[in-house]
Amino acid sequence: MSHSTRPALKEPTWVRALFIAVALIFLTLFLFVPLAAVFVQAFAKGWDTYLAAILDPDAISAIKLTLITAAIAVPLNLVFGVCAAWCIAKFEFRGKSILLTLIDLPFSVSPVISGLIYILLFGAQGWFGAWLQEHDIRILFAVPGIVLATVFVTFPFVARELIPLMQAQGNEEEEAAIVLGASGWNTFWRVTLPNIKWGLLYGVILCNARAMGEFGAVSVVSGHIRGETNTMPLHVEILYNEYNFAAAFAVASLLALLALLTLALKSFIEWRLQLSHADDSATRSTEH
Repeated sequence: MSHSTRPALKEPTWVRALFIAVALIFLTLFLFVPLAAVFVQAFAKGWDTYLAAILDPDAISAIKLTLITAAIAVPLNLVFGVCAAWCIAKFEFRGKSILLTLIDLPFSVSPVISGLIYILLFGAQGWFGAWLQEHDIRILFAVPGIVLATVFVTFPFVARELIPLMQAQGNEEEEAAIVLGASGWNTFWRVTLPNIKWGLLYGVILCNARAMGEFGAVSVVSGHIRGETNTMPLHVEILYNEYNFAAAFAVASLLALLALLTLALKSFIEWRLQLSHADDSATRSTEH
C-alpha cells in the first residue's frame, strides 16, 4: 500500500463516530421506527382483532392473489432473465446496447405509467380492446392484467443481477466443456448454472419481493374490485381509506414480515456470493 492512500483510510476517531452516528440516526428515524410502528399499530387492539383482520375473506383473497401473481411473474422473469443475460454476456450481436436499454426501462418509467400502457393496449378504447370484447377475453380488471403489470415492473431484476456476473466469469469454462464434447444444453446445466446459482437466487428473491409489494402499476389495471382484484398493498390502501387502521396495519405487518424474510435471504445470498468469489479467486491464484 502506498503512503498516499494511508491518510484516506485513517480518519480521526471523531469523524468515524460522527458518520456512524448519522447513519444510525437515519436508519432509526426512517427504517426502524416506521417498521416498529407498523407492528405496534397492528396489535394495538389485541390479538383477536389482528387475527380477525388477517382471516377476513377479503384479506385472504388479497393474500392469495398476491401469491398467485408472484408465482406466475417470478418464473417468467427467471426464464427471461437467464436468456437475456446469456445472450448479452456470452455473445456479441447487433442491437445489444438497445436490448440492455430496454431491460432497464422499468427502472426509469413510473409504475403508474406502466399500468397506463396496458390501459392503452387492452382497455375498452385501446388498440386491442374491441377484439378482446368480441371474444369475451378479460385482461384489465382481472388477474391477467395484474400479472402483466407485475411482470413488466419486475423483469429487470434477474437479468441485471446475472449480466455482470456472467461477464465477469467469461466464456473459458463453457468453451472447454464444448471442446470436450459437451452439448450446449449440458454445458448450461453442468457449467453455467452452477456458476451463477447464487446470483440467480439473489435476483429471484429481489424479483419476488418487488412482485409482492408492487402498488402503482397493479393499482391502475386492477380496478380495485374487493375480494377479486385487490392484492395485499391495494387491500391495505382500501382499509386505511376506510379508517380501519387496525386491519390495515395488520395486513401491512404481513408485508413487513415478508420484507424482513426477504432481507434475511438477501443477506444470506450476499454472504454466499462473497464466499463463492473468494473461492474463485483462490482457485485462480492456485492455477497461476
